[in-house]
Amino acid sequence: MAPKDERVRDFLTTRRAKITPDMAGIPKGGGARRVPGLRREEVAMLSGVSVDYYTRIEKGDLTGVSDEVLDALARALQLTEDESAYLYDLARTARRPSRARRQPKAATGVPQQVQLLIDAMSATPVIALSRRLDVLASNPLGRALFDMAFTSPTRRSSASPPNLASVVFLDPAAATFYDDLDDAAAACVRILRAQAGATPHDKQLIQLVGELSTRSTDFRSRWAAHDVGVHRAGRKTLHHQVGELILGFEEMTLASSPSITLSAYIAEPASPTAERLQLLASWAATTAAVSPRLGPGHAVP
Repeated sequence: MAPKDERVRDFLTTRRAKITPDMAGIPKGGGARRVPGLRREEVAMLSGVSVDYYTRIEKGDLTGVSDEVLDALARALQLTEDESAYLYDLARTARRPSRARRQPKAATGVPQQVQLLIDAMSATPVIALSRRLDVLASNPLGRALFDMAFTSPTRRSSASPPNLASVVFLDPAAATFYDDLDDAAAACVRILRAQAGATPHDKQLIQLVGELSTRSTDFRSRWAAHDVGVHRAGRKTLHHQVGELILGFEEMTLASSPSITLSAYIAEPASPTAERLQLLASWAATTAAVSPRLGPGHAVP
């Protein structure tokens, strides 16, 4: 019997529940519906497969499922680009489970050249994130911007990197730092869920998810929703000791270090936020003089 993956079952079930007949262009017909979204037979019809075949897939068996069927399911369920990528990641694990275990070692720091790049962006706060949302490195302005994460009680030791998901869900100070804590929490869960699909055997990621699920009912309920997504760009409002900061952000994945993402935060020129960043830069310079960086490739303590 083929192995069943509960992630496949839960993901497809939650996606199916989000699509109404109207959204799918299916006449409602008479009588009350027992499910809020599409029925299995409706997804099967929209995907061009038999009900039995779709039922097998939704029960968690993706072995032997072709890319054409995955594409059809993605269209029927109106999956986003990130959700489609997640479905393909689940299928890849089902097809070649042994290969899925041979993943590149997770980053614990950044190469010296990457650190030099981050430092060269001195007028912009920049942090380097692992796929588990560990802050692996920063420039002085990035360190100052996320000072609350570096000093958070969720940090295991001065030698361990802060983890943004742990800060968001376990540190009460996050409710003050993030203007929209709900958005920050949703983004963390979507990113970790996407990464869990791409690297299902990452022990540290599994440990992080387990800890957050145990200690945070909010995380546990969000994780059960199976929402998937990748942060690429947007705006954040942060509350810092220098004042309110309204910042755009851009996420950059490095071709030489694909497991590392650089997050750069940008202020509108001549805005109050730009002025406050200058003040933050002065504060960062003072802090750096008192507590210098450990060295290239490490997060600032």
